[in-house]
Amino acid sequence: MPPPPLISIITPSFNQAQFLEKTIQSVLTQDYPNIEYIIVDGGSKDGSVDVIKKHTLESDSLLSASGPQKHKIAWWVSEQDKGQTDAINKGFNRAKGEILAWINSDDTYNPGAVAQAIKYLIENPDVALVYADCNFINEDDRVIGKFKSAQTDYRRLREGFVHIPQQTMFFRAKYWRELGPLDPSFYFAMDYDLWTRIAARARIQYLPGKVWANFRIHTTSKTNVADVRGWDEMLRVHYRDGGGFFSLIVAKYYLRKITGPLWKWRIKRNA
Repeated sequence: MPPPPLISIITPSFNQAQFLEKTIQSVLTQDYPNIEYIIVDGGSKDGSVDVIKKHTLESDSLLSASGPQKHKIAWWVSEQDKGQTDAINKGFNRAKGEILAWINSDDTYNPGAVAQAIKYLIENPDVALVYADCNFINEDDRVIGKFKSAQTDYRRLREGFVHIPQQTMFFRAKYWRELGPLDPSFYFAMDYDLWTRIAARARIQYLPGKVWANFRIHTTSKTNVADVRGWDEMLRVHYRDGGGFFSLIVAKYYLRKITGPLWKWRIKRNA
């Protein structure tokens, strides 16, 4: 029997020591046996490096708050970079896995997520990217909402129907090699840009009813700080790929400018 495919998971991080421990534990305690975990830190000064170093030693007996640690960090670096997109690119450039994913340093995986995703990709070789449901959690790990995940495709992505929680996304490395890297000029929509490029080439699939990850909402998260900027960047993709002004994504952009503050207020009220 061939060994299970290697998955490379990247965590970009900068001054997130408050949440980084939970993120690392959620990766290292996954029950999938073949994980390459890479952390790319941007030169944090808040204790993040100490958190990372704690998990670099391989030990079958090492325990975490989430249970026995099954894996170790394969490689990490802490040095100044050009931001999150640059960090993810740096990590994927070192990755050896057949499957790729990234989990940000304030988000977490749920138990079994990696094994379920890879099982689906093995059984469905025509699928390039798979994703599932995702909870919103607050700074204390309490569930405060749910991401509106849904099936999407190239046409719907181009119309602004994203519906992919990045935290739950797993995709085949061949598409990174063919279509990557992430565009470093994007601060927020680098994932949307990649999804659009992948969906133009192959099938992407949503698996309803499986909650694979948790998207943390807190005062300094990018979703709170720069949500409008994300839609600005999505429009850049739209116009770059030949889209016009009189289109659904442009209408959604202006609607989002109106409703976005209300959405963030509702999330913060529940936190």
